[in-house]
Amino acid sequence: MSKAAAPPIELASADPSIAQEMTRWLSHLGAERRLSPKTLEAYGRDLRQCLDFLCAHWGERVTLARFAALEATDIRAFMAMRRADDIAGRSLMRALAGLRSFGRFLEREGKGKVGALSAIRAPKVAKTLPKPLPMASAKRLADADERAGEERETWVLARDAAVMALLYGSGLRISEALGLKRREVPRPGEGDVLIVTGKGNKTRMVPVLQNVLALVQEYVAMCPYPLPAEGPIFLGARGGPLSPRIIQLAMERLRGALGLPDSATPHALRHSFATHLLSRGGDLRAIQELLGHSSLSTTQIYTGIDSERLLEVYASAHPRR
Repeated sequence: MSKAAAPPIELASADPSIAQEMTRWLSHLGAERRLSPKTLEAYGRDLRQCLDFLCAHWGERVTLARFAALEATDIRAFMAMRRADDIAGRSLMRALAGLRSFGRFLEREGKGKVGALSAIRAPKVAKTLPKPLPMASAKRLADADERAGEERETWVLARDAAVMALLYGSGLRISEALGLKRREVPRPGEGDVLIVTGKGNKTRMVPVLQNVLALVQEYVAMCPYPLPAEGPIFLGARGGPLSPRIIQLAMERLRGALGLPDSATPHALRHSFATHLLSRGGDLRAIQELLGHSSLSTTQIYTGIDSERLLEVYASAHPRR
């Protein structure tokens, strides 16, 4: 196990020994499991909420021994409390996953077996299909002229258009696009692939269109700040790394200008990339690789959008006797 680099977390509702194990658990998840900082933050918050609930529920601070002796009724009571706060099923499922992870960590460390956690069934989560944008609308989002009336510097509009073009043209997550270094994006005519670092620090190779590279180069030529090879290619208005929130706000403005629904988000461009590829006969496993999904089942959420096309492919390609 990796040792925690930070001092133990302080918990008002739990014994210091639990705070110490919680610190070591989160350090382990970050260093060895390579979970993202946002996931670690969510897991830590969920565990804190559970410990706060158990402290009030039992009328005393939670100790390791008492936590290991958790009963299914205690967990159900916690989940019911969270559900009463109108917490979505997906968040409840994540909370249970985090608690189970902490329980397994304690068991591996010889701190007791929290058997009650495995006895609880995960809450049902309604399956929601992504809502892709029409192809014409997705292309217009990458046109800086669509925002020509805004009181923003020309290089900022060019920057936002380049990011949108990468999200739709290469199916990148917003964090992947904003994480690109200058040296990782070829000039037009000097390359046609990007090496992208995705979830879990996994890298993958994705194709990039020359017109997308041209948009990036237009922004680079206008950017008033230095863009060293090892630094981020996309910068904020003050010269620091560009925040995803800025792109989200840009999308909100474009939604109004283009009359698009609230479902038109930066991530919807990634959905649109996959859906439009599939509708044009793209292979599902190839799309899985392009998106960086570790499991084909994750990619299959797009199949519900274009089931007619899949049935056509099945009918034409399935071998018959």
